Amino acid sequence: MASNTLFMTTASRLRDRRTGLDQRATANRTVRGTLVSLAGLVGGPVTNQAGEEVGRVVDVVAKLYGSDPYPPVTGLIIRIGRRRAFLAAERIERVQAGQVRLRTARVDLREFSRRPGEVLLARDVMDHQLVDVDGVQVTRAADLYLAPLTGRVVLVGVDVSLPTLLRRLGPRRWQVRPTPDRVLDWQAIAPFGAQATAGPAEVRLRASRSALHQLRPADLADILEDLGRTERQQLLGWLEPEQAADALEEMEPTELENLLREAPPEHAARLVDEMEPDEAADALRDLEPGERETLLARMPAGEAAELRGLLKHREGTAGGAMTTLLITAEPGQSVAEVRAELAAQAEHRTEIDAVAVLDQDGRLLADVPLFDLAVAEDSTVLADLTDWLAQFGKPVTVRPDTRLAEAADRLVAARASSLLVVDETDRPVGRILADDILDALLPERGRLHFRRFLQ
Repeated sequence: MASNTLFMTTASRLRDRRTGLDQRATANRTVRGTLVSLAGLVGGPVTNQAGEEVGRVVDVVAKLYGSDPYPPVTGLIIRIGRRRAFLAAERIERVQAGQVRLRTARVDLREFSRRPGEVLLARDVMDHQLVDVDGVQVTRAADLYLAPLTGRVVLVGVDVSLPTLLRRLGPRRWQVRPTPDRVLDWQAIAPFGAQATAGPAEVRLRASRSALHQLRPADLADILEDLGRTERQQLLGWLEPEQAADALEEMEPTELENLLREAPPEHAARLVDEMEPDEAADALRDLEPGERETLLARMPAGEAAELRGLLKHREGTAGGAMTTLLITAEPGQSVAEVRAELAAQAEHRTEIDAVAVLDQDGRLLADVPLFDLAVAEDSTVLADLTDWLAQFGKPVTVRPDTRLAEAADRLVAARASSLLVVDETDRPVGRILADDILDALLPERGRLHFRRFLQ
């Protein structure tokens, strides 16, 4: 009996599941049956009640920027002879595959005047780029799908599939058939920029700013590199300057150079100012002298002077690749005090892997790795750590004019992740990191960034 009960229960579950699947399939077929392809509609006939053709569809107007979850169609742009005119949605009886039927035989045509929030779907949205925040990729709207909903026609989805692009190249009978294999619900889509009253609309997959901010800088860099000029400037506008700068540091030099040229000078200068000094100097070095000065002139005087100092060093040298961001301390400071200073510099964690201990004249005594600071007691003074490190010899350093190949040899010999760059008086002027050396020596590998301890 028990086994029979188990079998009946299992059979019941299978039957219920099969019923659910059948209902879902029926619903999907119903939904698919109501979809109208925008690509198939454009160029299709507009007929009156008697079935007589009065014109051809040029575009569909929808209120993209509004409170409706699915943007309503507000009218059509149709061609009658050589004239283009606007036909309000109230005069449309039915929109179906490849054609439109009007409610009345009379056609009151007027010139189209774009109202706030309206866009032309074929011209402004179809074939434009979308940013998939979840999938970290850039794609295109191959087609848009319309459907009747609560007495009006609305935009319900975006098709991003390759077969749809191929369908649009085929004969007319193919073009009018929706092929919703990869359709994104419009509620997962949002206008990319602010409300527009004119010009093309850019769209992105809907994501809160917090979701956008959770993307890694490298992922954002990939997206920025794939976007067109207008779209990536709009995406940069969504990001905080610090996050945008982190993404720029991960971009390929050529792409970064193009982006800085495209951006308004004030915005480009702000982005470069937020970058780490060595990365900012590299970005500026790739620009023409006039372009470089234009950006430097728009930065705070202190930061601009620091970057000008870095730019004086030749490429291929330690000075040309170093960062001027240094954490320094005195021998009498406690480990707890130094940790507090490190915590205050958390935004620069990728540029910090050690603390330079200096004497009262600013000369280098020791370079204390973060690991040694992590395992030491809070009350330990740095003098004790420097005395302990002294038994291993003086810290390995390089001069600003040291060639990168030589700096790499010294880095490997020291088994360190960075080297201090010092002047002729043994005073630190910067730090060169292992990934910066590799970026310079192996440009074909792209940008590399090592994770620092305690990052």
